[in-house]
Amino acid sequence: MNIFVCVKQVPDTETKVVPSADKIYIETKQVKWVMNPYDEFAVEQALLIKGKDASANITVMRVGSVQASAETLRTAMAMGADDAVLVESPDNLDSFMIAKALKGAIEKLGKQPDLILCGKQAVDDDCSQVPQILAQMLNLPSVSVVNSFEWQGNALTLKREIEGGSIEVYSVNTPCVVSVTKGLNQPRYASLPGIMKAKKKPLAQYPLSEVGVSEADRKIKYSNVSLPPEKPKGKKFEAMDEKNIQKVVSDVASLLRNEAKVI
Repeated sequence: MNIFVCVKQVPDTETKVVPSADKIYIETKQVKWVMNPYDEFAVEQALLIKGKDASANITVMRVGSVQASAETLRTAMAMGADDAVLVESPDNLDSFMIAKALKGAIEKLGKQPDLILCGKQAVDDDCSQVPQILAQMLNLPSVSVVNSFEWQGNALTLKREIEGGSIEVYSVNTPCVVSVTKGLNQPRYASLPGIMKAKKKPLAQYPLSEVGVSEADRKIKYSNVSLPPEKPKGKKFEAMDEKNIQKVVSDVASLLRNEAKVI
C-alpha cells in the first residue's frame, strides 16, 4: 500500500511577518517555519494506518523552496514516514501549479498511490484548493474536511461535520484523495530515535522542470502582499453621573451608526 501525504511548511502563527521587497510574498529570512497544523493530522492518519498494516509505505511530499521545506519533511519522517519528495520551487506558486507539481512527482516516482492525504488547507494562504485540483488531475475521487476515518480493505468510511452540526458520511474506494481537519486524531511528537533515523531516510529532490511545471502553467499571479491597516485606537466613554448617561448613550449610538456602520 502506497500512501502519499502532502505537507507544507508555513510561518509560525506567532511570527511577525512583513511583505518582501517586491511585495509578492513575505520576507522569509526572520520567519520561524513550522509544519502546517492541518497537515500534521494527515501525517498522523497515515502513521495510524501503517500501524495496522506494516506493509504500508508513507511518502511525504512538498512543493517549495529548500529553505522552507526540508525541516518539515524531516519532521514527518522523524514521526514515522518512510521517505520524502521535495519539488524545488519558489514559494509563490498558485494552487494549480502546486497540484500539477505533486502529480508530476508522483508519476516520476513510479509508485501507484492507494491513498493521498492532505490537510484541508494551509494556514498561511487558506486557499483550500490543492487537494481537489490534485484529485481532478489524477482522476480520483476526493472527500474534504474529514474528521472521522475508518478503513476496511480498499473501502473507506469518512465523516465530516457541516453547518449546524450535521454529519455527512461518505463511502469511497481507494485510490482516492482525502483532506482532513482537526479532531481526526492527536498528532504524535517525533521521538529522539525517530529524529536520528530521519537523517538517513531518502529525500528525493526534483526541480519544477522535471515534474512538468513551468511559469506558463500559472493561473493566478500574486500582484501585491500587504499588511492589514492598523486598527484605530479605541474610544472610551464615561458617564460620571446620571445626567451624562443619555448623552454618552447617544454618542456611542452615533459612532456605531456613522463610523462603525454596524447599526
